[in-house]
Amino acid sequence: MSKPLDPNAPATSGSGIFGLPFAVEESDIVYIPVSWEVTTSYGGGTARAPQSILQASAQVDLYDTDVIDPYKSGLHMIDESKEILALNKKNKLLAKKVIHAIEKGKPVESLGNLLKPINQASKKLNTWVFDMTKSLIKIKKIPVIVGGDHSTPFGAIQAYGEYFPGFGILHFDAHLDLRDEYEGFEHSHASIMRNVCDQIPAVKKIVQVGIRDFCQEEVNYTLENKNKIKVFYDYNLKQAQYAGIPWKETAQEIVSKLPNLVYISFDIDGLDPKLCPNTGTPVPGGLELDQSLEIVREIIRQKKKIIGFDLCEVSPGKTEWDANVGARLLYKLSALTLASQGKRPLRSRV
Repeated sequence: MSKPLDPNAPATSGSGIFGLPFAVEESDIVYIPVSWEVTTSYGGGTARAPQSILQASAQVDLYDTDVIDPYKSGLHMIDESKEILALNKKNKLLAKKVIHAIEKGKPVESLGNLLKPINQASKKLNTWVFDMTKSLIKIKKIPVIVGGDHSTPFGAIQAYGEYFPGFGILHFDAHLDLRDEYEGFEHSHASIMRNVCDQIPAVKKIVQVGIRDFCQEEVNYTLENKNKIKVFYDYNLKQAQYAGIPWKETAQEIVSKLPNLVYISFDIDGLDPKLCPNTGTPVPGGLELDQSLEIVREIIRQKKKIIGFDLCEVSPGKTEWDANVGARLLYKLSALTLASQGKRPLRSRV
């Protein structure tokens, strides 16, 4: 950083995320952009999320109402990987052929030749994300995945598991994401939490919030794994509100189900779609932005630690609205994560 930062000044051309000048070495939080949407099965555009959030972040004011000067800890987004961009482009075209064939009635079992390179590419992505995340944890940074579709943080969760065994995941989403090999894709955005549950033993608990779109297979899986998975369905959250139960009490109950170490996986479609209308699979209902953040604040109140997080499924569409919301959510999650780790002081309101 060559000169003192003026937090009141507008972002300058060529500055980093949120208009900040910090390098990796100067930053506590390092964002890893993962421009990937190979397995998306409905709306597209999430591969453009990292760059759209980066652009929108220039309009985010740095004063935070929960945390004192979170930007002073340093926030940096690394450059997009050209290799991942090329891998995404190539395999998205292949995946479209698979999805089109399934829509025409072809059984998944007959599409092995098409599916094999896609599943291999997804594993390659997972390895890249794992290596990037682990390399940053090693040098005492907080790596944050900025997706991309919701398959992208798998490798990051694996890496966190090597350093924080027994942690829990607070999963905001409209969907359970517990399908097995959806459309033949082994690492589908619809399978992320199934893969985490089955393949990452370091994850002790998954607490899912805002869920309102799912299939019978997924419900059965939650029942079979009820000691590891706790679901707060959107319907039940709304019924509690209608009954007059304060949201603060609901937040307390949700966080009480988590262990002391918490990783947040935030699919933006967990929010009311008025806040993310262009996300790949929008579903009516969902959380207000501050409802979700109140749950995150409660983690701090209960003296639990946020070890890291991801933000996925932001799709910019034809307007800046989704990226605008995504950038603000990214800053708030960053601020609260820093506070939970004692890296930034809280304001008295929390």
